[in-house]
Amino acid sequence: MILLRRELGDVLRERRQRQRRTLREVSASASVSLGYLSEVERGEKEASSELLGSICGALGLPLSEVLSQVSVRVAETEALTAPVQLPVGVAAPIASAA
Repeated sequence: MILLRRELGDVLRERRQRQRRTLREVSASASVSLGYLSEVERGEKEASSELLGSICGALGLPLSEVLSQVSVRVAETEALTAPVQLPVGVAAPIASAA
């Protein structure tokens, strides 16, 4: 099952690391505790919209960009885990007993 909070955390962590910033720097800038930000990045906590806005602001990212990236990741995961449907009226081959 896809966990939205895990995908969101991955996107936030990747963007922070791309900027070569530490959890401590971003947490101070976002006025969020270091431990809580770490839990959000690991997908252990659900971020409120206010908290998410603050983290995005600290990273200099539009919230819409972060949510768009999360949406793409969720869609990719859904495509990989979608069940394969057989065409209607096609029976699976029966193995013969030898």
